[in-house]
Amino acid sequence: MKARVMNLVAAAFVTVILVLCAHALKIAFHELGAATRGEAHPSLPSADESNTHAKAPTEKSPAPSEVPLMQKAEALIRPAMQIITHQALPLPYPEPPAAEKWQGLPAVERLSDVRKRLLPRLNEELAVKECRLGQPVFVRIFKETRELDLWMQGERAEWRLFRTYPIACFSGTLGPKTREGDMQAPEGFYNVTGKQLNPASKYHLAFNVGYPNAYDLAHQRTGSLIMVHGDVSSIGCFAMTDAVIEEIYLIVEAAVQSGGSVPVHCFPFRMTAERMAQADAEHVEFWRELQGGYDVFEKQKRLPKITVEKGRYQAH
Repeated sequence: MKARVMNLVAAAFVTVILVLCAHALKIAFHELGAATRGEAHPSLPSADESNTHAKAPTEKSPAPSEVPLMQKAEALIRPAMQIITHQALPLPYPEPPAAEKWQGLPAVERLSDVRKRLLPRLNEELAVKECRLGQPVFVRIFKETRELDLWMQGERAEWRLFRTYPIACFSGTLGPKTREGDMQAPEGFYNVTGKQLNPASKYHLAFNVGYPNAYDLAHQRTGSLIMVHGDVSSIGCFAMTDAVIEEIYLIVEAAVQSGGSVPVHCFPFRMTAERMAQADAEHVEFWRELQGGYDVFEKQKRLPKITVEKGRYQAH
């Protein structure tokens, strides 16, 4: 009897893995076909995602077809594998509504639904860390380990790590985003204000990280509408799952509504001296600029003041 149960469990496990693989590969090949035909990527937030940052007034962005085919394939298959290996973060809230129901809700009703389901328990979760909604928030993203750290500043001005979230999916490799259609997630120092919040997103809830910033424009980098959003797949954005984005969104929204912006610092990896010693030569000079901002927070636990001087990031 025990052996039979174990066989059934094993068969169920294999079935789930096969279904996930098929789903992931279907996404990859569908997106690859769309990219080679020059179509818009269906998992990217569309123009109605309310981008507030102008594109660089320089040369025309390369069409998606200009990206080498193997680079497209690699950029599309990697997110599919991330979906397969993603481990969901258990959160203590009721599950979000089904996608079909959610898409039919106006933004006001979406936020009402999220607050009703999350706020009582979220306030308890925050209290355990001696935090509360409305305090300053700081987001750090690490591509290599697929992690998003959400920090909150307590009553005594000290920064506390509220939670580290697994990123369900992002596209591209380590290194900055340089042009529209390159399928890269950005790296750099960004800020989120109220007009960048999008509760009407096609990807549950979302906020625009602010790419391109002044540094990106100084380097003639193109692209727009880079979001942290729900769902489990995306090209160029950071997909967190619907359940996870709800918690992040409420905390970010409350911080912005309290009169501040939310810094979002996107790094290729945790920029320790040991990891930097192994850095790819192609991007190491750029990463050293990012390391300055990384080190200020790591060593002093204060937000770095970031400026762009002569086309380089400076952290103060």
